[in-house]
Amino acid sequence: METASRQAGKSARDDGVADGSEKSPLGINLGFALKRWPEPERWASLVREELRLDFAQFTFDLLDPWWPEQRRRALAARVRRAAAAHDLPIHSAQLGLAWYTFNGLLDPDPDGRAVAREWWRRAAETAAELGAPMMGGPLGALSIAEAADPDTRERRYQGLLTDLVAASEAARAAGLEALLIEPTPLPREIPHTATQAARLMADLRGQTAVSLRWVLDVGHALYRPLYGPDVAIADWLLPLRDEIGLLHLQNHDYESDAHWGWPDERGRFDVAGFAHAVRDAGLAGHPIAIELFFPFEMADDAVLATVRDTVRHCQETLVGAYAR
Repeated sequence: METASRQAGKSARDDGVADGSEKSPLGINLGFALKRWPEPERWASLVREELRLDFAQFTFDLLDPWWPEQRRRALAARVRRAAAAHDLPIHSAQLGLAWYTFNGLLDPDPDGRAVAREWWRRAAETAAELGAPMMGGPLGALSIAEAADPDTRERRYQGLLTDLVAASEAARAAGLEALLIEPTPLPREIPHTATQAARLMADLRGQTAVSLRWVLDVGHALYRPLYGPDVAIADWLLPLRDEIGLLHLQNHDYESDAHWGWPDERGRFDVAGFAHAVRDAGLAGHPIAIELFFPFEMADDAVLATVRDTVRHCQETLVGAYAR
C-alpha cells in the first residue's frame, strides 16, 4: 500500500501540475479552514476538487490529540474517509497554532516538559489514525530567564535530544515514517538558525527510530530583523537540503511571519524566485504546501477568494518557473 507521502508525489504527476522531471507537488496546510470549514468532507472537496491541489497538510488545530481517545479516533476516521473519497493524500499532520502557544519540549518546568512528551506521543498516534505518514512542527521555546543562562540553555538542548529520540520511538510504534521539525525565527526556540538545525540533525543522526525531516517556511527563514537584510532562502536550502521534507509557502514582507496570500499589497515574496532557488538547490520535486492564516473576524467569502487567488497564483507561477 502506498503511503500518503508517496501518493502526494504521484498526484502531481497524474494531474500534470508540472511537466518533465522538475516538478513539486503543491498542497495546502489546513490552517485556512479553522472555524470555517471544519467538516472533513468540505475541506477535502475544496482542496482536491475545486483548488485542484495535490495534497493537504492536516493541522492539529482541527483535531486535538488530547481529546478523549474514543472520540478522537472516530473523528480521525471521518477525516481518513473524507480524504480517501476525494483521492486527497494527507502529507503530514502539523502541530498547529494552539499547541505552538506553549513552551513545549523546552518548558522550564519538568512537569511541563513531561506534558509535552505525552502530547508528542498522542500526536503520533493521531497522525497514524488520520492516515498521515509524518507529524511534527516547532519543538518548543525557552523562557526568557533560561535562555539568558548558557548552561541552562545547553541542558535544555541535551534534554531536547533525548526527548526527540523518545518521540521518534513513539512515531515508529504508531507506524509513522518520519518526524517533522520546523525551525522558527525566535532566538529562544530551537532550532532558529540553519547552523543550529544542522547541529541538531548531526547530534541525532543514527539515534532516532524514524527519520527526522525539516519543514522549511519561507517566512521564518527570511525574517530580516533576526537574519539581516541579505538573508536568502538558499542560506537554508543548501545546508539542510538532504533532510527537507516539506516547504511552506506564504506571502510576507520579510519583517513579519505574516502568512498572507496573493495578491496582497503588503507582501513582497516572489514565488518565481523561490521556485528558481528550489530548483538550483536540487530540490525540484520536493512537496510545497501553501500556508495561510486569516483573522477569525474576516468575512468568509473574502477568505475563500484569497485562498482561490493564492492557489491560482502559486500554481501558475511554479509551473512557469520550472518550465524555464
